[in-house]
Amino acid sequence: MNFLADESIDRQIVEHLQKEGYSVLYVVDTEPELSNGDVFKLANQKNAILLTGDKDFGEMVFHQQVVNEGVVLIRLAGLSPPRKAEVVAQAIRHHFNEISNAFTVISPGAIRIRRRIA
Repeated sequence: MNFLADESIDRQIVEHLQKEGYSVLYVVDTEPELSNGDVFKLANQKNAILLTGDKDFGEMVFHQQVVNEGVVLIRLAGLSPPRKAEVVAQAIRHHFNEISNAFTVISPGAIRIRRRIA
């Protein structure tokens, strides 16, 4: 499973996931300042699940019906970057088989997974 992390994601999350063996491309390192539409296109080209902190991607998935491999929306405000990285990695490990082709929200104490509307 491939991931694409947009600019709203802390570097510590990207590095933590990479250390755990996940393939994570970080937009900041490759193509900074892409529009949301271009981030989605890149995720689709890479067959990658998008990691983001930007709620606008929910609109794109459900209302504009933008095709994608999945989105993980990270809503962990108030946690330190290392703690966010631990929470995200744990959520991905435990829900690995469920997040593909879904819209997943990781928030403190909760993980919501909504299957994408076809």
